[in-house]
Amino acid sequence: VQLQASGGGLVQAGGSLRLSCAASGRRFSSYAVGWFRQTPGKEREFVAAISADGGSTRQADSVKGRFAISRDNAKNTVYLEMNNLKPEDTAVYYCAVGLSVVLTKTFGSWGQGTQVTVSS
Repeated sequence: VQLQASGGGLVQAGGSLRLSCAASGRRFSSYAVGWFRQTPGKEREFVAAISADGGSTRQADSVKGRFAISRDNAKNTVYLEMNNLKPEDTAVYYCAVGLSVVLTKTFGSWGQGTQVTVSS
């Protein structure tokens, strides 16, 4: 599975963005998909994940109530709706496939990330 993240940009604090993760490959619907983010000098951190069938989701505490993850398997696409953005959300966002929403260390096939910048 190959992944491509898009939808990033520059937004003011309190604003919203929707990221998309487009996948190629027939087995996309068999995998959980996760969003992760990374800032310079820091390790990549988990943001949110969704199960293969879309029935289960998980978010990091730092984004609960602000970010929502969803997927459309017919379009081979996963979305990350980000609301009430904060400057600390500034990062490069990546999507990846994995075994389940709780096994974050199994995620891989990292696509090219998309930059999100939140100004104060």
